[in-house]
Amino acid sequence: MPRFLPYAWFGGQCVPFAEATLSIATHALHYGTAAFGGMRALPNPQDPAEILLFRADRHARRLSQSAHLLLTELAPETILEAVRTFLKANRPSCPIYLRPFVYTSDLGIAPRLHDIETDFLIYGLELGDYLSPDGVSCRISSWTRQEDRSLPLRGKISGAYITSSLAKTEAVKSGFDEALLLNTRGKVSEASGMNLFIIRDGVLFTPGVDQDILEGITRASVIELARHMGYTVVERPIDKSELFIADEVFLTGTAAKITPIRRVECTDLGGERPIMNALREQLTAITEGRDPNFEGWVTRVRLDG
Repeated sequence: MPRFLPYAWFGGQCVPFAEATLSIATHALHYGTAAFGGMRALPNPQDPAEILLFRADRHARRLSQSAHLLLTELAPETILEAVRTFLKANRPSCPIYLRPFVYTSDLGIAPRLHDIETDFLIYGLELGDYLSPDGVSCRISSWTRQEDRSLPLRGKISGAYITSSLAKTEAVKSGFDEALLLNTRGKVSEASGMNLFIIRDGVLFTPGVDQDILEGITRASVIELARHMGYTVVERPIDKSELFIADEVFLTGTAAKITPIRRVECTDLGGERPIMNALREQLTAITEGRDPNFEGWVTRVRLDG
C-alpha cells in the first residue's frame, strides 16, 4: 500500500487526504479527459527544513501545456504556488513523488472538452526506487506506441496511458520488469513510462521527438548534462537490433531517474556502465543541490518560511 502524504491540494486548498474525494460520475473518470504531471522532491540533505524540487518550472510548464490540449487554462505559476503550499502543509521528511492532476470535473456522460468544468489537484506519496538501480529486464512489447495523429503525445494525457498499462502488465506477467514499445515504423520508441538511451562507442543515442515519444524532462536534462560533460548525444531512430549490441542501455524518467537495462528479451547486456554511472552520479548531485553549475534546475522551498 503506498504511503500517501497526509494532505492533498483539492478544490483550491489543502485538505486531509481522506477528504479529497470525487463522485463516481466524474467525467474524467469515464473518458480519460485528464492530464497529469510527476515531480520528485526531497529534503535538502544539508538542511531538512528545505525541500528541493527537480526542474519544477519545466514540469509546471508541461502540465500547463497538457491542460491546454484539454482546452483548459492552468498557468505554470498557479501550479507552482499550489505545490509550495502543498509541501508546507505536508512537511515531508523523506523523498516523495508529487502527482499534479488537471481533469474534467463535471458530472455526467458524453465525451467532450467543450462546455465542461475542470479542476486541479495534487497528492503525494513517499517513493524510494521506482525501478531497481541495479538494472531491469525488458521485453519488446506486442503493443505499439501510439502516433501523435491519434493521440496528443506532446502532453501527459491520462487516457493515452492504456497502452503503457497493457505493455507493463504484459511484461511483468511474462517474467520481465519493464516493456519497450516500438512505434508504427518499427523503431524503438520508449518504455511504458520512461525514455530510452543507448551508448555505442562512447556516443549517446536516443529516439528523437519525431519517434512518438513523450518529451521527457529527465530525458532533456540528461541530454544537456551529457553534452556539458563532453559526451556526444545524437537524437535519431533506434533499431531493435541495436539494443542487443549497445555498450550501455538505460531508461530515464522522473520516478525512474536513470535506470540501467541489464537484459532485453533473452540477451544479457554488458555489466560495465561507465558513462551511465557518471551521468547518474552527476544527476544525483544536482538533485541534492550540490552542483552550483546547475543550481537553476533546483527549486528550493523553505518549510519554516
